[in-house]
Amino acid sequence: MFRTLAALVPKDKDLPERAWSNDVLARFLDDSIYDVLAYDFHQEYTDSNEYIPIAKRAPSVRYQLCKVVVSDSVSFLFSENHFPEIDCGDNGEEAEDTFAAIIKDTRLNETMLDAATRGSVGSACVWVRVLGSRLFFKALSTTYLTPTFKPDAPDTLAKVTEQYKVKGSVLREQGYAVADDELMSDWWFRREWDDKAETWFLPWRVKDDDATLKIDKAKTVKHNLGFVPMVWVLNLPGGDDVDGSCTFKGAVENSIEINYQLSQAGRGLKYSSSPTLVIKQDNPQAAQTKVVGDALIVPTEGDAKLLEIGGDAAKAVVEYTREIRKLALESIGGSRADADKLSAATSGRAMEMMNQSLIWLADKLRISYGEGALLKVLKMVAALSRTMKLVDSDGAPIKPIPEGVKITLKWPSYYAPTSTDRNEDANALNILTGANIMSQETATKAIAAVYDIEDTDAERALIAGEVADAQAAQMALAAAKPKPVVNKN
Repeated sequence: MFRTLAALVPKDKDLPERAWSNDVLARFLDDSIYDVLAYDFHQEYTDSNEYIPIAKRAPSVRYQLCKVVVSDSVSFLFSENHFPEIDCGDNGEEAEDTFAAIIKDTRLNETMLDAATRGSVGSACVWVRVLGSRLFFKALSTTYLTPTFKPDAPDTLAKVTEQYKVKGSVLREQGYAVADDELMSDWWFRREWDDKAETWFLPWRVKDDDATLKIDKAKTVKHNLGFVPMVWVLNLPGGDDVDGSCTFKGAVENSIEINYQLSQAGRGLKYSSSPTLVIKQDNPQAAQTKVVGDALIVPTEGDAKLLEIGGDAAKAVVEYTREIRKLALESIGGSRADADKLSAATSGRAMEMMNQSLIWLADKLRISYGEGALLKVLKMVAALSRTMKLVDSDGAPIKPIPEGVKITLKWPSYYAPTSTDRNEDANALNILTGANIMSQETATKAIAAVYDIEDTDAERALIAGEVADAQAAQMALAAAKPKPVVNKN
Protein backbone atom coordinates (compact mmCIF):
# COMPACT_ATOMS: atom_id res chain seq x y z
CA MET A 1 0.00 0.00 0.00
CA PHE A 2 2.98 2.30 0.58
CA ARG A 3 3.99 2.07 -3.06
CA THR A 4 0.37 2.58 -4.15
CA LEU A 5 0.09 5.82 -2.18
CA ALA A 6 3.57 6.99 -3.08
CA ALA A 7 2.85 6.52 -6.78
CA LEU A 8 -0.03 9.01 -6.48
CA VAL A 9 2.29 11.77 -5.23
CA PRO A 10 3.37 13.95 -8.19
CA LYS A 11 7.00 13.46 -9.20
CA ASP A 12 8.81 16.31 -10.91
CA LYS A 13 11.34 14.93 -13.38
CA ASP A 14 13.26 18.21 -13.26
CA LEU A 15 14.04 17.79 -9.54
CA PRO A 16 16.36 15.24 -7.89
CA GLU A 17 14.86 11.89 -6.93
CA ARG A 18 15.44 12.64 -3.23
CA ALA A 19 13.09 15.64 -3.47
CA TRP A 20 10.18 13.34 -4.31
CA SER A 21 11.24 10.72 -1.74
CA ASN A 22 11.44 13.31 1.05
CA ASP A 23 8.12 14.76 0.00
CA VAL A 24 6.44 11.35 0.24
CA LEU A 25 7.88 10.64 3.71
CA ALA A 26 6.99 14.12 4.93
CA ARG A 27 3.37 13.49 3.88
CA PHE A 28 3.31 10.35 6.02
CA LEU A 29 4.71 12.32 8.93
CA ASP A 30 2.03 15.04 8.84
CA ASP A 31 -0.70 12.59 7.70
CA SER A 32 -1.35 14.47 4.46
CA ILE A 33 -0.47 11.42 2.34
CA TYR A 34 -4.13 10.45 2.14
CA ASP A 35 -4.97 13.78 0.50
CA VAL A 36 -3.96 12.18 -2.82
CA LEU A 37 -7.01 9.90 -2.59
CA ALA A 38 -10.12 11.36 -4.17
CA TYR A 39 -12.75 9.53 -2.11
CA ASP A 40 -13.66 9.45 1.57
CA PHE A 41 -13.95 6.11 3.29
CA HIS A 42 -17.75 6.21 3.51
CA GLN A 43 -18.04 6.69 -0.27
CA GLU A 44 -18.59 3.15 -1.53
CA TYR A 45 -19.99 4.02 -4.95
CA THR A 46 -19.44 6.78 -7.48
CA ASP A 47 -22.25 8.90 -8.92
CA SER A 48 -22.44 6.40 -11.78
CA ASN A 49 -22.96 3.54 -9.26
CA GLU A 50 -19.48 2.06 -9.73
CA TYR A 51 -17.90 0.42 -6.68
CA ILE A 52 -14.89 2.27 -5.25
CA PRO A 53 -12.12 -0.08 -4.02
CA ILE A 54 -11.00 0.52 -0.45
CA ALA A 55 -7.46 1.26 -1.64
CA LYS A 56 -8.80 4.33 -3.42
CA ARG A 57 -10.54 5.68 -0.32
CA ALA A 58 -8.93 7.72 2.45
CA PRO A 59 -9.25 5.98 5.85
CA SER A 60 -11.70 7.52 8.29
CA VAL A 61 -9.59 6.56 11.33
CA ARG A 62 -6.12 8.08 11.52
CA TYR A 63 -3.63 6.77 14.07
CA GLN A 64 -0.49 8.82 13.43
CA LEU A 65 1.98 6.16 14.50
CA CYS A 66 4.88 7.74 12.63
CA LYS A 67 4.32 11.12 14.27
CA VAL A 68 3.99 9.54 17.72
CA VAL A 69 7.40 7.87 17.47
CA VAL A 70 9.05 11.01 16.11
CA SER A 71 7.50 13.21 18.82
CA ASP A 72 8.55 10.82 21.59
CA SER A 73 12.13 10.51 20.37
CA VAL A 74 12.54 14.23 19.67
CA SER A 75 11.22 15.12 23.13
CA PHE A 76 14.14 13.17 24.59
CA LEU A 77 16.48 15.51 22.73
CA PHE A 78 15.46 19.12 23.15
CA SER A 79 12.38 19.43 25.36
CA GLU A 80 12.57 21.70 28.41
CA ASN A 81 13.77 18.93 30.73
CA HIS A 82 16.05 17.19 28.23
CA PHE A 83 17.99 20.02 26.57
CA PRO A 84 21.70 19.48 27.15
CA GLU A 85 23.75 21.67 29.44
CA ILE A 86 26.61 23.60 27.82
CA ASP A 87 29.97 22.92 29.44
CA CYS A 88 32.99 25.08 28.58
CA GLY A 89 35.50 23.66 31.02
CA ASP A 90 36.91 24.92 34.31
CA ASN A 91 37.63 28.44 33.05
CA GLY A 92 34.57 28.80 30.84
CA GLU A 93 31.91 29.82 33.36
CA GLU A 94 31.37 33.17 31.66
CA ALA A 95 31.03 31.51 28.24
CA GLU A 96 28.56 29.02 29.69
CA ASP A 97 26.43 31.87 31.04
CA THR A 98 26.55 33.60 27.65
CA PHE A 99 25.46 30.46 25.81
CA ALA A 100 22.67 29.83 28.32
CA ALA A 101 21.39 33.39 27.85
CA ILE A 102 21.51 33.07 24.04
CA ILE A 103 19.66 29.74 24.09
CA LYS A 104 16.88 31.18 26.23
CA ASP A 105 16.62 34.47 24.38
CA THR A 106 16.50 32.92 20.90
CA ARG A 107 14.49 29.83 21.96
CA LEU A 108 17.09 27.66 20.30
CA ASN A 109 15.58 24.54 21.85
CA GLU A 110 12.39 25.19 19.87
CA THR A 111 14.38 25.46 16.65
CA MET A 112 16.24 22.23 17.38
CA LEU A 113 12.94 20.44 18.12
CA ASP A 114 11.66 21.63 14.75
CA ALA A 115 14.87 20.53 13.03
CA ALA A 116 14.78 17.05 14.56
CA THR A 117 11.12 16.67 13.57
CA ARG A 118 11.65 17.83 9.99
CA GLY A 119 14.85 15.81 9.75
CA SER A 120 13.12 12.56 10.71
CA VAL A 121 12.50 11.97 6.98
CA GLY A 122 16.27 11.86 6.38
CA SER A 123 17.92 15.25 6.85
CA ALA A 124 17.42 18.80 8.09
CA CYS A 125 19.18 22.13 7.85
CA VAL A 126 19.63 24.75 10.59
CA TRP A 127 20.05 28.30 9.28
CA VAL A 128 21.88 30.85 11.44
CA ARG A 129 21.16 34.53 10.72
CA VAL A 130 22.13 37.90 12.18
CA LEU A 131 19.50 40.56 11.57
CA GLY A 132 19.84 43.95 13.22
CA SER A 133 22.68 42.58 15.41
CA ARG A 134 20.34 39.89 16.75
CA LEU A 135 20.75 36.14 16.35
CA PHE A 136 18.00 34.12 14.69
CA PHE A 137 17.82 30.37 14.06
CA LYS A 138 15.53 28.59 11.62
CA ALA A 139 15.01 24.92 10.80
CA LEU A 140 14.59 24.18 7.10
CA SER A 141 13.23 21.13 5.31
CA THR A 142 15.72 19.80 2.80
CA THR A 143 13.28 18.70 0.10
CA TYR A 144 14.38 21.49 -2.24
CA LEU A 145 17.85 22.05 -0.78
CA THR A 146 21.03 20.57 -2.25
CA PRO A 147 24.29 20.69 -0.25
CA THR A 148 27.79 20.86 -1.65
CA PHE A 149 30.61 19.90 0.72
CA LYS A 150 34.25 20.87 0.56
CA PRO A 151 36.39 18.17 -1.10
CA ASP A 152 39.08 18.41 1.56
CA ALA A 153 36.54 18.62 4.45
CA PRO A 154 33.50 16.43 3.70
CA ASP A 155 31.80 17.54 6.92
CA THR A 156 31.97 21.26 6.02
CA LEU A 157 29.51 22.95 3.69
CA ALA A 158 30.87 24.79 0.67
CA LYS A 159 27.46 25.79 -0.67
CA VAL A 160 23.74 25.12 -0.23
CA THR A 161 21.38 25.58 -3.19
CA GLU A 162 17.63 26.00 -2.97
CA GLN A 163 15.63 25.55 -6.17
CA TYR A 164 11.97 24.75 -6.82
CA LYS A 165 9.08 25.63 -9.11
CA VAL A 166 6.44 28.28 -8.46
CA LYS A 167 3.59 29.77 -10.43
CA GLY A 168 3.94 33.20 -11.97
CA SER A 169 1.09 34.47 -9.80
CA VAL A 170 3.13 33.68 -6.68
CA LEU A 171 6.09 35.63 -8.03
CA ARG A 172 3.91 38.62 -8.81
CA GLU A 173 2.68 38.65 -5.20
CA GLN A 174 6.34 38.78 -4.12
CA GLY A 175 6.95 41.86 -6.24
CA TYR A 176 8.36 40.36 -9.43
CA ALA A 177 7.17 41.68 -12.81
CA VAL A 178 5.23 38.84 -14.42
CA ALA A 179 3.03 39.29 -17.50
CA ASP A 180 -0.67 38.44 -17.22
CA ASP A 181 -0.36 35.59 -19.71
CA GLU A 182 2.46 34.05 -17.62
CA LEU A 183 0.66 33.95 -14.27
CA MET A 184 -0.13 30.24 -14.60
CA SER A 185 3.23 29.32 -16.07
CA ASP A 186 5.87 27.45 -14.07
CA TRP A 187 8.93 29.40 -13.03
CA TRP A 188 12.17 28.42 -11.31
CA PHE A 189 13.04 30.06 -8.00
CA ARG A 190 16.68 29.77 -6.91
CA ARG A 191 19.04 31.08 -4.24
CA GLU A 192 22.42 29.97 -2.91
CA TRP A 193 24.34 30.28 0.34
CA ASP A 194 28.13 30.15 0.43
CA ASP A 195 30.89 31.51 2.66
CA LYS A 196 30.56 35.02 1.21
CA ALA A 197 26.89 35.75 0.47
CA GLU A 198 23.27 34.71 0.28
CA THR A 199 22.73 35.04 -3.45
CA TRP A 200 19.27 35.41 -4.99
CA PHE A 201 18.62 34.84 -8.67
CA LEU A 202 15.94 36.37 -10.86
CA PRO A 203 13.22 33.72 -11.52
CA TRP A 204 13.08 32.29 -15.03
CA ARG A 205 10.49 30.26 -16.91
CA VAL A 206 10.84 26.50 -16.76
CA LYS A 207 10.33 26.21 -20.50
CA ASP A 208 13.38 28.42 -21.11
CA ASP A 209 15.94 25.61 -20.96
CA ASP A 210 18.79 27.81 -22.16
CA ALA A 211 18.09 30.69 -19.77
CA THR A 212 21.12 32.39 -18.20
CA LEU A 213 21.15 32.80 -14.44
CA LYS A 214 20.95 36.44 -13.43
CA ILE A 215 21.67 37.62 -9.89
CA ASP A 216 18.94 39.56 -8.12
CA LYS A 217 21.18 42.30 -6.73
CA ALA A 218 18.37 43.91 -4.75
CA LYS A 219 17.86 40.82 -2.57
CA THR A 220 21.38 39.39 -2.51
CA VAL A 221 23.10 39.82 0.86
CA LYS A 222 26.87 39.69 1.30
CA HIS A 223 28.06 38.58 4.74
CA ASN A 224 31.71 37.56 4.16
CA LEU A 225 31.66 35.31 7.22
CA GLY A 226 34.13 32.85 5.80
CA PHE A 227 31.72 29.95 6.35
CA VAL A 228 28.25 28.92 5.19
CA PRO A 229 25.84 30.00 7.97
CA MET A 230 24.08 26.65 7.90
CA VAL A 231 24.41 23.23 9.50
CA TRP A 232 23.39 20.14 7.50
CA VAL A 233 22.16 17.25 9.67
CA LEU A 234 21.90 13.58 8.68
CA ASN A 235 19.10 11.97 10.66
CA LEU A 236 20.32 8.41 11.38
CA PRO A 237 23.18 6.22 10.13
CA GLY A 238 22.49 4.12 7.08
CA GLY A 239 21.82 6.76 4.45
CA ASP A 240 24.18 8.54 2.09
CA ASP A 241 26.20 11.76 2.20
CA VAL A 242 23.09 13.92 1.81
CA ASP A 243 20.29 12.08 3.65
CA GLY A 244 20.39 9.75 6.62
CA SER A 245 17.93 6.97 7.33
CA CYS A 246 14.31 7.86 8.01
CA THR A 247 13.20 7.42 11.63
CA PHE A 248 9.79 5.93 10.85
CA LYS A 249 10.02 4.35 7.38
CA GLY A 250 10.00 0.84 8.85
CA ALA A 251 6.57 1.48 10.36
CA VAL A 252 4.86 3.10 7.37
CA GLU A 253 3.28 -0.07 5.95
CA ASN A 254 1.97 -1.13 9.37
CA SER A 255 0.65 2.36 10.02
CA ILE A 256 -1.37 2.22 6.80
CA GLU A 257 -2.69 -1.24 7.73
CA ILE A 258 -3.78 0.00 11.18
CA ASN A 259 -5.64 2.97 9.70
CA TYR A 260 -7.55 0.88 7.18
CA GLN A 261 -8.32 -1.94 9.61
CA LEU A 262 -9.72 0.46 12.19
CA SER A 263 -11.67 2.26 9.47
CA GLN A 264 -13.18 -1.05 8.39
CA ALA A 265 -14.04 -1.86 12.02
CA GLY A 266 -15.78 1.50 12.35
CA ARG A 267 -17.64 0.82 9.12
CA GLY A 268 -18.82 -2.52 10.51
CA LEU A 269 -20.04 -0.95 13.76
CA LYS A 270 -22.01 1.61 11.80
CA TYR A 271 -23.64 -1.20 9.82
CA SER A 272 -24.47 -3.00 13.08
CA SER A 273 -26.22 0.13 14.32
CA SER A 274 -28.25 0.34 11.13
CA PRO A 275 -28.43 -3.19 9.61
CA THR A 276 -29.43 -3.77 6.02
CA LEU A 277 -32.99 -5.04 5.47
CA VAL A 278 -33.47 -7.85 2.94
CA ILE A 279 -36.99 -8.73 1.76
CA LYS A 280 -37.54 -12.02 -0.08
CA GLN A 281 -40.66 -12.37 -2.29
CA ASP A 282 -41.49 -14.94 -4.97
CA ASN A 283 -43.53 -12.46 -6.96
CA PRO A 284 -42.42 -8.99 -5.89
CA GLN A 285 -44.61 -7.26 -8.49
CA ALA A 286 -47.77 -8.92 -7.28
CA ALA A 287 -46.98 -8.75 -3.57
CA GLN A 288 -47.14 -5.62 -1.51
CA THR A 289 -45.02 -4.93 1.57
CA LYS A 290 -46.52 -2.79 4.34
CA VAL A 291 -45.01 -1.29 7.46
CA VAL A 292 -47.28 -0.97 10.51
CA GLY A 293 -45.57 0.71 13.45
CA ASP A 294 -42.47 -1.36 14.22
CA ALA A 295 -43.83 -4.37 12.33
CA LEU A 296 -43.05 -5.26 8.72
CA ILE A 297 -45.87 -7.06 6.92
CA VAL A 298 -44.91 -9.19 3.90
CA PRO A 299 -46.89 -11.70 1.80
CA THR A 300 -47.25 -15.26 3.09
CA GLU A 301 -44.67 -16.63 0.70
CA GLY A 302 -42.26 -13.76 1.39
CA ASP A 303 -39.52 -13.33 3.97
CA ALA A 304 -37.59 -10.43 5.58
CA LYS A 305 -34.19 -10.50 7.31
CA LEU A 306 -31.73 -8.04 8.82
CA LEU A 307 -28.09 -8.42 7.75
CA GLU A 308 -26.01 -7.71 10.85
CA ILE A 309 -22.34 -7.92 11.76
CA GLY A 310 -21.36 -9.55 15.03
CA GLY A 311 -19.38 -7.62 17.65
CA ASP A 312 -16.66 -10.29 17.75
CA ALA A 313 -15.38 -9.13 14.38
CA ALA A 314 -14.70 -5.62 15.72
CA LYS A 315 -12.86 -7.06 18.75
CA ALA A 316 -10.72 -9.21 16.48
CA VAL A 317 -9.76 -6.15 14.43
CA VAL A 318 -8.77 -4.21 17.56
CA GLU A 319 -6.57 -7.07 18.78
CA TYR A 320 -5.04 -7.41 15.32
CA THR A 321 -4.18 -3.72 15.14
CA ARG A 322 -2.63 -3.83 18.60
CA GLU A 323 -0.29 -6.57 17.49
CA ILE A 324 0.58 -4.64 14.33
CA ARG A 325 1.33 -1.58 16.45
CA LYS A 326 3.70 -3.59 18.65
CA LEU A 327 5.54 -4.96 15.62
CA ALA A 328 5.79 -1.49 14.07
CA LEU A 329 7.16 0.08 17.25
CA GLU A 330 9.61 -2.77 17.70
CA SER A 331 10.91 -2.33 14.17
CA ILE A 332 11.71 1.40 14.57
CA GLY A 333 12.49 1.61 18.29
CA GLY A 334 9.33 3.28 19.56
CA SER A 335 7.92 3.15 23.09
CA ARG A 336 5.76 0.09 23.76
CA ALA A 337 4.84 1.07 27.33
CA ASP A 338 1.16 0.74 28.13
CA ALA A 339 -0.05 3.52 30.41
CA ASP A 340 -3.08 1.43 31.41
CA LYS A 341 -0.78 -1.15 33.00
CA LEU A 342 1.16 1.35 35.12
CA SER A 343 -0.81 1.14 38.36
CA ALA A 344 1.73 2.94 40.55
CA ALA A 345 4.59 5.41 40.37
CA THR A 346 7.64 3.90 38.70
CA SER A 347 11.24 4.91 39.27
CA GLY A 348 13.23 6.63 36.56
CA ARG A 349 15.45 3.58 36.14
CA ALA A 350 12.42 1.32 35.75
CA MET A 351 11.00 3.64 33.07
CA GLU A 352 14.31 3.55 31.22
CA MET A 353 14.28 -0.24 31.20
CA MET A 354 10.65 -0.29 30.05
CA ASN A 355 11.40 2.07 27.13
CA GLN A 356 14.87 0.79 26.33
CA SER A 357 14.22 0.69 22.57
CA LEU A 358 13.07 4.31 22.52
CA ILE A 359 16.11 5.36 24.55
CA TRP A 360 18.42 3.58 22.11
CA LEU A 361 16.78 5.52 19.30
CA ALA A 362 17.16 8.78 21.23
CA ASP A 363 20.83 7.96 21.91
CA LYS A 364 21.49 7.78 18.18
CA LEU A 365 19.56 10.98 17.54
CA ARG A 366 21.58 12.75 20.25
CA ILE A 367 24.68 12.05 18.18
CA SER A 368 23.10 13.44 15.00
CA TYR A 369 21.32 16.50 16.37
CA GLY A 370 23.48 17.11 19.43
CA GLU A 371 27.10 16.52 18.49
CA GLY A 372 26.37 16.85 14.77
CA ALA A 373 24.10 19.91 14.79
CA LEU A 374 23.71 21.79 18.08
CA LEU A 375 27.44 21.75 18.80
CA LYS A 376 28.21 23.13 15.33
CA VAL A 377 25.57 25.84 15.75
CA LEU A 378 27.09 26.92 19.08
CA LYS A 379 30.57 27.05 17.56
CA MET A 380 29.14 29.16 14.75
CA VAL A 381 27.58 31.50 17.32
CA ALA A 382 30.92 31.78 19.12
CA ALA A 383 32.62 32.75 15.85
CA LEU A 384 29.92 35.34 15.10
CA SER A 385 30.24 36.87 18.55
CA ARG A 386 33.93 37.54 17.91
CA THR A 387 33.43 39.14 14.48
CA MET A 388 30.39 41.39 15.08
CA LYS A 389 28.53 43.08 17.89
CA LEU A 390 25.52 41.05 18.96
CA VAL A 391 22.61 42.06 21.18
CA ASP A 392 19.71 40.11 22.69
CA SER A 393 16.00 40.82 22.21
CA ASP A 394 16.14 43.56 24.87
CA GLY A 395 19.06 45.30 23.20
CA ALA A 396 21.59 44.23 25.82
CA PRO A 397 25.04 43.41 24.37
CA ILE A 398 26.15 39.78 24.16
CA LYS A 399 29.67 39.17 25.36
CA PRO A 400 32.07 37.65 22.81
CA ILE A 401 32.93 34.00 23.34
CA PRO A 402 36.72 33.76 23.71
CA GLU A 403 38.56 31.84 21.03
CA GLY A 404 39.80 28.44 22.13
CA VAL A 405 36.88 27.72 24.46
CA LYS A 406 36.11 24.00 24.29
CA ILE A 407 32.36 23.43 24.06
CA THR A 408 30.84 20.12 25.13
CA LEU A 409 27.29 18.94 25.81
CA LYS A 410 26.14 17.33 29.05
CA TRP A 411 22.89 15.45 28.55
CA PRO A 412 20.44 14.97 31.44
CA SER A 413 18.76 11.72 32.44
CA TYR A 414 15.96 10.54 30.20
CA TYR A 415 13.46 10.29 33.05
CA ALA A 416 13.13 12.59 36.03
CA PRO A 417 14.12 10.77 39.23
CA THR A 418 11.45 9.96 41.79
CA SER A 419 11.72 10.88 45.47
CA THR A 420 13.27 7.45 46.10
CA ASP A 421 15.85 8.03 43.36
CA ARG A 422 16.69 11.49 44.73
CA ASN A 423 17.05 10.14 48.25
CA GLU A 424 19.47 7.44 47.08
CA ASP A 425 21.48 9.99 45.09
CA ALA A 426 21.65 12.32 48.08
CA ASN A 427 22.91 9.53 50.35
CA ALA A 428 25.52 8.50 47.79
CA LEU A 429 26.78 12.07 47.31
CA ASN A 430 26.84 12.62 51.06
CA ILE A 431 29.01 9.53 51.53
CA LEU A 432 31.34 10.48 48.65
CA THR A 433 31.85 14.06 49.83
CA GLY A 434 32.19 12.98 53.45
CA ALA A 435 34.92 10.51 52.49
CA ASN A 436 36.71 13.21 50.45
CA ILE A 437 36.25 11.18 47.25
CA MET A 438 34.18 13.93 45.59
CA SER A 439 34.18 17.70 46.05
CA GLN A 440 31.11 19.65 47.13
CA GLU A 441 31.25 21.57 43.83
CA THR A 442 31.17 18.38 41.73
CA ALA A 443 28.31 17.05 43.85
CA THR A 444 26.31 20.23 43.23
CA LYS A 445 26.92 19.96 39.49
CA ALA A 446 25.82 16.31 39.54
CA ILE A 447 22.35 17.22 40.81
CA ALA A 448 22.03 20.62 39.09
CA ALA A 449 19.77 19.33 36.31
CA VAL A 450 17.51 17.46 38.74
CA TYR A 451 16.86 20.49 40.94
CA ASP A 452 16.94 23.07 38.12
CA ILE A 453 20.10 24.78 39.38
CA GLU A 454 21.13 27.00 36.47
CA ASP A 455 24.27 28.50 38.08
CA THR A 456 26.17 26.05 40.26
CA ASP A 457 28.73 28.69 41.30
CA ALA A 458 25.98 31.00 42.53
CA GLU A 459 24.38 28.06 44.33
CA ARG A 460 27.68 27.25 46.06
CA ALA A 461 28.02 30.92 47.07
CA LEU A 462 24.53 30.85 48.58
CA ILE A 463 25.38 27.67 50.48
CA ALA A 464 28.59 29.21 51.79
CA GLY A 465 26.69 32.33 52.84
CA GLU A 466 24.05 30.31 54.66
CA VAL A 467 26.73 28.26 56.44
CA ALA A 468 28.56 31.42 57.47
CA ASP A 469 25.33 33.00 58.73
CA ALA A 470 24.51 29.87 60.72
CA GLN A 471 27.98 29.80 62.29
CA ALA A 472 27.79 33.49 63.17
CA ALA A 473 24.40 32.98 64.76
CA GLN A 474 25.72 30.11 66.86
CA MET A 475 28.71 32.15 67.99
CA ALA A 476 26.45 35.07 68.90
CA LEU A 477 24.16 32.76 70.84
CA ALA A 478 27.08 31.25 72.67
CA ALA A 479 28.43 34.71 73.55
CA ALA A 480 25.05 35.88 74.84
CA LYS A 481 24.53 32.84 77.02
CA PRO A 482 25.18 33.73 80.73
CA LYS A 483 28.22 32.07 82.25
CA PRO A 484 27.60 29.71 85.17
CA VAL A 485 28.38 31.13 88.63
CA VAL A 486 31.17 29.26 90.37
CA ASN A 487 30.76 28.90 94.14
CA LYS A 488 34.24 29.41 95.62
CA ASN A 489 33.15 28.17 99.02
